[in-house]
Amino acid sequence: MTLYEELVARGLIAQVTSEKEVSDLINNGKATFYIGFDPTADSLHVGHFMALMLMRRLQKAGNKPIALIGGGTAMIGDPSGRTDMRQMMTRETIQHNCDCFKVQMSKFIDFSDDKALMVNNADWLLDLNYVDFMRDIGPCFSVNNMLRADCYKQRMEKGLSFLEFNYMLMQSYDFYRLYLDKGCNMQFGGNDQWSNMLGGTELIRKKLGKDAHAMTITLLLTSEGKKMGKTAGGAVWLDPEKTSPYEFYQYWRNVEDADVLNCLRMLTELPLEQINEMSTWKDAKLNEAKEILAFELTKLVHSEEDAVKAQETARALFGGGGTAEMPTTEIGMDALTDGKADIIKLLVLSGLCSSNGDARRNIQQGGVSANDEKVTDISVSFTESQLRDGVVLKRGKKNFNRIVLK
Repeated sequence: MTLYEELVARGLIAQVTSEKEVSDLINNGKATFYIGFDPTADSLHVGHFMALMLMRRLQKAGNKPIALIGGGTAMIGDPSGRTDMRQMMTRETIQHNCDCFKVQMSKFIDFSDDKALMVNNADWLLDLNYVDFMRDIGPCFSVNNMLRADCYKQRMEKGLSFLEFNYMLMQSYDFYRLYLDKGCNMQFGGNDQWSNMLGGTELIRKKLGKDAHAMTITLLLTSEGKKMGKTAGGAVWLDPEKTSPYEFYQYWRNVEDADVLNCLRMLTELPLEQINEMSTWKDAKLNEAKEILAFELTKLVHSEEDAVKAQETARALFGGGGTAEMPTTEIGMDALTDGKADIIKLLVLSGLCSSNGDARRNIQQGGVSANDEKVTDISVSFTESQLRDGVVLKRGKKNFNRIVLK
């Protein structure tokens, strides 16, 4: 099986502009390709993970990845897949986020000896002269065609600013500049980026002639990637300071049954033969497949040691046992009243509930337990002695926290 055939078999390829040329370049290690990342936070999240793993796979086969950080386009905001306008960020915030991205990406991609590049489109976009840019690039785009693109159509009724309307030109110009400056001959992106990527391919051909080899590939995003890592507690980050290895493990351990095999194929480095054998697994065996998924991804993002600890913690917890590396909240004596702390306060302090009212609702609906015993009384409290030993709180099936008195 060739590399391109493997990518197809793993469900990673949705559309391409020229399949034979694309597959030849990839299979022979001749592709210099880019994937864009918007620096909208100071950490990558699970929604970025498929792109990182794709870059890793292709680089191992001799292809050259370019990680394009959208420091310039982040000043505008991509309307694709959005129903509202993205919040503006300062240049300082964007630069800080870009710096954080490079540190995290280096764990997946080898940037040594020019094997991969990281570039920031702020380097060329922020110094553009508007009139010169529009005279040079504007004639290559049809407004009628742009308005037919899905990324714009879905925003027309609610309102699309002219600022955002420029995004396709900016992204297309990125590919054009990378083609000229870095020899980039291929671009990858999520399925919501197809129109923007086609714009880049067409711009190169219009500016440089039909013989210019610029290829476009769309990734088929998993449902997990599409959700951008959103859970009840917020985004699932790759930064262990934002999402602990245990929480990261639990996120993947609790994916929907229907998503397990797709996630294993798209996101792990396990052989396809091994994954395909799991297609008949059901019930307890399917839970084993989820454990494998969670372990493999935690090992990739954090370390094998972290993956082992997270797995041991989860097994001990679900088996009614120890607490190992479970997320822990330390509280001081000032959190106690008359030597006790009530369950509502502890749920809020631990972050398991957002407010006192949220805590009450969860208790009354039967969604809270303490030390494996369901809590039904909102007046339950814990003594100083109990808190020094540690109280394990659980909200729902996925959210745990151990409260310890310092």
